[in-house]
Amino acid sequence: MEHRPLGSTGLNVSIIGLGTVKLGRIRGLKHRAPASTLPDDAAAAELLRTTAELDINLLDTAPAYGTGEERLGALMHQHGWFGGREHWIISTKAGEEFDESADGGNGASRFDFSPIAIRASVERSLRRLRTDRIDLLLLHSDGRDEWIINDSGALSELNALKSRGIIRATGVSTKTVEGGLLAVEHCDVVMVTHNPAHTIEQRVIDAAQDADIGVLIKKGLESGHAADPARAIRFVLATPGVSAMIIGTISPDHLRANAAAAAT
Repeated sequence: MEHRPLGSTGLNVSIIGLGTVKLGRIRGLKHRAPASTLPDDAAAAELLRTTAELDINLLDTAPAYGTGEERLGALMHQHGWFGGREHWIISTKAGEEFDESADGGNGASRFDFSPIAIRASVERSLRRLRTDRIDLLLLHSDGRDEWIINDSGALSELNALKSRGIIRATGVSTKTVEGGLLAVEHCDVVMVTHNPAHTIEQRVIDAAQDADIGVLIKKGLESGHAADPARAIRFVLATPGVSAMIIGTISPDHLRANAAAAAT
């Protein structure tokens, strides 16, 4: 698996990162044919073992992924981090949580970008992930990208935690071009949507490349709706400036197919 620099963070990430939302949450997802149950611990451990074998070192999770952080931390700890904590780049988020009991049991997100909430979220993520540091902490935008970056105080709190060594790099998972461009000015990493059917955020990727800011891609497979996943993977990874793309799966076979497509 090819690894690339994550901007100027000093971190090198595999060009495919494993998205772990499906380890902890089944409600409120836009993926095609969402699972009706979560994978059991044996299946989840096999997925993580395959991830390590493929030399994928980037794991993406979030408090909004239900029990995802907690399960990931427990499984990694149980299996000795499948080779050691130092192998992994752990990316998680703050600002959004998912309440499965809301909306009549359909689940709904709630957002809080206040500094006290961000600090509490990071401290909880450390406990859940059973680690003493978070390699990358992204603000999980609700669409108010510019307000979050400029006015909420969330980014200042992340930078304070970074200065204490708790976080190695900061960023924003954005939803607008304007927000992405602003994140490039203020963060180490930006996460944007990019795929053959959605190229409007190319401007953000170009600006990030010029500024040596890391770029992670979400929804590169159109939330599972890409007609040709292998082509979409090659398209995304051929885009100059892209560090890695996050792909969620609970299938080791799908993960191997994604890795094979990335290698061609």
